[in-house]
Amino acid sequence: MTQTIKKKIRMVRKTVTRKILTTRLKRRRTRRRTLMVIKKTRMIQPIKRKRKKRQGVKWTSPRTLQISPDVVVAEDGSGDSKSINEGLKLLEKAKKKKKEDEVVVLYVKAGTYKEYVEVTKNLDNMAMIGDGADKTVITGDKNFIDGVSTYHTSTVAITADFFFAKNIRIVNSAGPEKHQAVALRVSADFAIFYNCTFDGYQDTLYTHTKRQFYRDCTISGTIDYIFGDAAVVFQNCLFLVRKPMENQQCIVTAQGRKQRHQPTAIIIQNGTITAAPEMEADRMKYKTYLGRPWKNFSRTIIMESYLGDLIDPEGWMPWMGTVGTKTCWYGEFGNYGPGADQSKRVTWNGIKKITPQHAVDFTPGRFLRANEWVKPTGIPYVPYMVKPSTTRRVDEEVVFE
Repeated sequence: MTQTIKKKIRMVRKTVTRKILTTRLKRRRTRRRTLMVIKKTRMIQPIKRKRKKRQGVKWTSPRTLQISPDVVVAEDGSGDSKSINEGLKLLEKAKKKKKEDEVVVLYVKAGTYKEYVEVTKNLDNMAMIGDGADKTVITGDKNFIDGVSTYHTSTVAITADFFFAKNIRIVNSAGPEKHQAVALRVSADFAIFYNCTFDGYQDTLYTHTKRQFYRDCTISGTIDYIFGDAAVVFQNCLFLVRKPMENQQCIVTAQGRKQRHQPTAIIIQNGTITAAPEMEADRMKYKTYLGRPWKNFSRTIIMESYLGDLIDPEGWMPWMGTVGTKTCWYGEFGNYGPGADQSKRVTWNGIKKITPQHAVDFTPGRFLRANEWVKPTGIPYVPYMVKPSTTRRVDEEVVFE
């Protein structure tokens, strides 16, 4: 009897001990797995899972850029719609039938489209393809003098992420006397423009915000004709300086970084800055500068580019007095041509000397991580340093299935 009782007591003890140990182990595992205690606030922060990176627009055949349009816009009535805005409405319907990350394509046939276009967030992962920068034209003339704010003067505005445009010309025809008049405003992340033309005078291209890449594009204007606070790289692009009004000067860039640690800048790589045909005879009459600090921490880098003789020897121009001259970040590296001599450049604190190692940090592969979202499109693209060349691109024809 006594031995039986002792056995039962031992069994109970083992069971209780096992339960206690199991409970303690579960508590430890639970704490390790699910809780992250913040010392100061003693709040519980949930563990976040890593999301897969989106790779952007991917073509079916990068070599020939063979694609199938979802909607065709034709001014002559031979397509699905006569206007781009009507085409965008049809494209939204087509997008609902596709997967979230699948690209939708708007093909705009040759013609002049006089309308104001806005590509909204409803059309993320969209491509707009024209017949050529000299054939497919979107034009408007909204401007500041007529009472429209600079932001709303744009002929075309893009807010859709992963937007891709090719072979299109966008124009604001307001003229220099109308002051601020934007042709294109881009507030989209991972936006790509290939073989496009943007024509205007003051404030032609508003690189408003987020990440953008321009390849083989032509931009023309007079004052601050590339401005904004995006992280943007222009690779192998042509910058044409147009004739301004009397007593005006020309400025290519006006970058608007507001804080020192913002990862934004205007970067021109392997580009050409020269006079437009109508400016050629008077190019030495008007002073032309590479840029000026729109905001205190403005950052602009021009590298591996041809600078024409119209560039003023001082290179950079102040915005107002000394505002931004001590805190901006302006650099030139590996440029060539008559306007590339830096011996007479302004000596602000904000003018930086760039080493070859530092220059690589401003290439699209590093600065934009463009291998993740530009490379999949199949467009000509150099991720790092480019050997300077005056050779212009050869236009490609888009083949539709």
